[in-house]
Order: sequence, then C-alpha cells, then structure tokens
Amino acid sequence: MTMINNDLCTGCKICQKYCTVDAILYLNEEKKCYIDQERCTECYVCLRQKVCPQGAIEPIELDNFYKQFQHVISDPVENHGVTGVTGRGTEEVKTNDVSGRIKKGEVGIAIDMGRPGMGVYLRDAEKVAMAIAAVGAELAPQEHTPLAALMTDLKIGKLEEACHNYHLLSVIVEAKCENENLKQVLKALQKVEKEIDTVFSLGLIVRVDEKGQTKVLDCLKELGISEPHRGKVNVGLGKPLSLA
Repeated sequence: MTMINNDLCTGCKICQKYCTVDAILYLNEEKKCYIDQERCTECYVCLRQKVCPQGAIEPIELDNFYKQFQHVISDPVENHGVTGVTGRGTEEVKTNDVSGRIKKGEVGIAIDMGRPGMGVYLRDAEKVAMAIAAVGAELAPQEHTPLAALMTDLKIGKLEEACHNYHLLSVIVEAKCENENLKQVLKALQKVEKEIDTVFSLGLIVRVDEKGQTKVLDCLKELGISEPHRGKVNVGLGKPLSLA
C-alpha cells in the first residue's frame, strides 16, 4: 500500500499528474497531498517511478489479501502467483492454439473492465460476471483468470462480499458459451452496462471456416452492435488438442 508522509510532503502537487485514477488529493487547509485509499488501485506508478521529489510517497506492507490482489492485478509489472502471467494475470485466450480452451461450437468471452482514469470496483465486476453466468455463460476457473479466486460460486459469478469496494485499474471477466447462446450473453451485457459505474470492452473468440468466415457473429447486427474492426488471429499451429 502507498501513503504520503505528511512530514515530507511540501504540497507541490507533482504527484497528482501521475496518478492513473486521480486518487491523490490536495488539502488546502494543510497544503499537503494525501492518497484516497478507497480510490487508489495500488498500481504503484507513483511509488515505482519515484515521482515525488521529496520522497514523501512511501510503501506500507500489505497484510490484507484483497490489497495484495488489488496490487498484483493493477500493477502491469507484477507476476500473478497462480497463472504466472503479468498484466492482470491473464492471457485470456490468446494461447488457444496451445491450450484448446475454446472448442468447436463455443465462443470465448473476454470482458475488459476499467481503464486508466476510471478504474473498476470489484462490485461492478461481480454484476457483469453474474449477468452473463445467469444466461448460461461458463466463467473461467482460477487457473486461467485471477478473478475466479474471489468467487464464492464460480457457477453464478458471486464474489466475496469483503472485496466489493476494492478499486482496480482494470480486470477481465472471462467466460465461454455455446455458439447458439451468444445472443443471450450479449443481451445480458447490454442490460448490465447500464447498471455499472465504469466502462468495458468486449472481446469474442470464435472459430472460422476454411474461408475465414463465421455465422456466429450474425447476431451483432440484430442487436445493434457494431461489427469488430480489429482482432488477433491464431493460425492453428498449436497442439492437436486445440482442434478438439
């Protein structure tokens, strides 16, 4: 956890320029800066980059599991202990050629919640996870995504109550569904987007035929969702398992 040493702070406000979620505030009465711990994501940008010329920003040992989780997911240079991946601790399905996580007849779902300047509270991540789980999406387990470690029930996407008010720079809700169920998942996302206080981007992982085409995304137009204009392609050089 990061805090500002009141004895060293001169109130220069330089640190405020570097905070990714505007969590560093200035007290006019004291002419000092402080960190709003509820808004801070523990990304450690201010600490790691030594932005304070007086060295007033100091680390405090993290003795809280949720604070540790918050830091590991928000700090892009941290390595997640379970998945072994930096940058929110997940590869999503970029390695599907090797892992074979998304089989034929399935669609992978990656909901990237929060952004620098806004962040995401875990209570909103829960709303999204529960919304898609309720219509048949299968949420990814802990070995694939860190968020699952906070779920009391993976089948419904419910998070531990104690973590709801923790603020992260961003977090990814991962899942998959049957091809024919994608429309219901998208409709659930359209509904829940009006109930959360952050933004998200949606990534879909689909298999294409020998001509590079798929009918899975036909429902986008029906729901008024713009067709994707950028993407990543796995060319099929992985283990045979991925073709199952």
